[in-house]
Amino acid sequence: MAMDWDKLRIFHAVAEAGSFTHAGEQLNLSQSAVSRQISGLEESLSVPLFHRHARGLLLTEQGELLYRTAHEVFGKLAMIEAQLTESKDRPKGPLKVTTTVAFGSTWLAPRIRDFMELYPEIGLHLILADRELDLSMREADVAVRMMPPRQADLIQRHLITMHVQAYASADYLKRHGPVNSVEDLDHHKLIVYGEDKRPPVPDVNWLLHSGRRGSGPRKPALSLNNVYGILQAVMAGAGIAALPEFMVNKQSDLVPVLPDMEGPQIDTYFVYSEELRSTKRIAVFRDFLLRKIAETGF
Repeated sequence: MAMDWDKLRIFHAVAEAGSFTHAGEQLNLSQSAVSRQISGLEESLSVPLFHRHARGLLLTEQGELLYRTAHEVFGKLAMIEAQLTESKDRPKGPLKVTTTVAFGSTWLAPRIRDFMELYPEIGLHLILADRELDLSMREADVAVRMMPPRQADLIQRHLITMHVQAYASADYLKRHGPVNSVEDLDHHKLIVYGEDKRPPVPDVNWLLHSGRRGSGPRKPALSLNNVYGILQAVMAGAGIAALPEFMVNKQSDLVPVLPDMEGPQIDTYFVYSEELRSTKRIAVFRDFLLRKIAETGF
């Protein structure tokens, strides 16, 4: 016969209180209703659970055994209830997010309003920098990076693989002629990422050596150490540059150059410190990014 959970809950309260009356006050039940529930539980188990005497109630040996088990079970249930209640609480507090200038300014910032409206109690700080901030030193809580982290104590979640393409403005191609083959790049103005020992994405200047065989890299017309700045220069008709697809607004004047020639893919990672694994602010921000990526598809 299955044990009645309601009767067991009342038994636990009686054992804790030491009397039917005190247990009834806690449970908002009459003394007689509590007594009937305990008698019903004793009948269903066929064992006495309390010694009843004038000074109150004492647990029998069987009652002690049931009390210890019930106490452990209800303790675990209370802990789980607290965890479930906590998971429903709205996350709040500061959250420092770092990512590259290009991704942060052209993709993330225009979409961040939705996150702010969903989680108004999270104080969001976006730190846009092409250098890697040190998460272990808490320069930021979480990073969206275009290459896997080097530190072993960081947790990483792959977000998406993005594609890179060469672009020019329609005005530039009108003034300087079309690009029909990779060799034609030798005669065009190329805009590249400036000298940096650790650029924001791997092989960022692949246009300089794509299709070159033994004659050294092409000479760029302009180098600029900020991908968002490169986008602005290309839109202004200054030349041809490699840009990640998320940066190119479908309404812009940019035209793919040699569309069959794709540059290196960019693997994007959501990165945070091991010690922040259970932080709900980070979990909801990660889920927000994944949802927006699924909507956008880049």
